[in-house]
Amino acid sequence: MNKHDVMILLVSMRIMKVLHIDDSPEICELYADMFTVDNHTVESIHDGQEGLELATKNDYDLILLDMCMPKYGGMDFLRDLKKQRPSELRKVVVTSVLQFNETQIKELMKFGIHAVEEKPKDLQQLERIQKDMWLR
Repeated sequence: MNKHDVMILLVSMRIMKVLHIDDSPEICELYADMFTVDNHTVESIHDGQEGLELATKNDYDLILLDMCMPKYGGMDFLRDLKKQRPSELRKVVVTSVLQFNETQIKELMKFGIHAVEEKPKDLQQLERIQKDMWLR
């Protein structure tokens, strides 16, 4: 077993505290189910403002943020989190069904977020995001 394999094993053994912000109750339930398979704790919030309140009060290992939400969307969340608790931006992974172009991704990355990803559709994609977060 090489050093990289050991790191992957250690990462897979760590339990994460995840905040998932998405206006779709079905997506929130699906992600919560997928993360709890590995014993991670997940708080799923359907409203960006509620998510911001949690992100400013609690410590999370990963914040999954949907960009397209009514009333208070992902951009609003990022702007306000930057003002209130900028250190948490490095834990944010923007997820969306939208196809962002290179310019849009660069603009999002200027906030200091961890990554921009296509909305994960299965456990393997979520595990990849989780491992990437721990390895950085």
